[in-house]
Amino acid sequence: MIVKEIKCKSLLNPSRLADYCINPYTGCSHGCVYCYADSITRRFSKHKEPWGKFVDVKINAPEILRREILRKKKGDVFVSSLTDPYQPLEKKYELTRRCLEILLRNNFSLWVQTKSSLVTRDVDLLKKFKNNCEVGFTITALDEDIRERFEPFSSSVKEKLDALKILKDNGIKTFVFFGPVLPYLSDRNLEEFFRTMAKLNVDKIWIDRLNLKAGTWESIVSVLEENYPTLLPKWEKIFFSGDSYYQKLKETMVDLCKKNKLDYILCY
Repeated sequence: MIVKEIKCKSLLNPSRLADYCINPYTGCSHGCVYCYADSITRRFSKHKEPWGKFVDVKINAPEILRREILRKKKGDVFVSSLTDPYQPLEKKYELTRRCLEILLRNNFSLWVQTKSSLVTRDVDLLKKFKNNCEVGFTITALDEDIRERFEPFSSSVKEKLDALKILKDNGIKTFVFFGPVLPYLSDRNLEEFFRTMAKLNVDKIWIDRLNLKAGTWESIVSVLEENYPTLLPKWEKIFFSGDSYYQKLKETMVDLCKKNKLDYILCY
């Protein structure tokens, strides 16, 4: 892992996901095979290393945020859009935590999305946002083997589920991003997935298909060839031949959300 300490010029940036987004790091050590941020990050960084093998730490992020927030209109802040704010380096640098403190003092609303149970460290801050805070986990499957293949350095499925319970027990709104839905993997036991989310009383489920970005298909193929070789031709048909897999699956997932009385948003 190549880790560099850098200084950023801006942090509280406009976003299509919320009014603003904050990315305290460039790159991510979770190494998720399907991550769309890889292609986007390379547009503005000079990194040539494989995704998951580099992280730039924006050591002046809190300082820049304190300065920027004074001249910004209050709004919703998404943490983070191109990195995981609670990847392992956050335990050392605490950039995300320090940014949360600033957002809290200035009465900004907060959305946090992560794949790390480290987020529970900051429950003391998150619950002070009251109704202006939502925290969610990306969960592509309940099967730990699938998680290890596609998200090798993220928290385990059990750790994510336990963290959701801790957040909910502390009065924090929670959501689950069920995506990307991995064909013939994420849907192996949909009944159990949605039933589990209902038991955890998550406030919302976001559902999205796998959207291929530059470079991701090659990484995905490597994982499929090594671990699920019989699925490769099926995936090729879905993504390159106009297969109706996702459309049919959408109907099933909507039915299960309704059955389990889950609020949901379809992203495709």
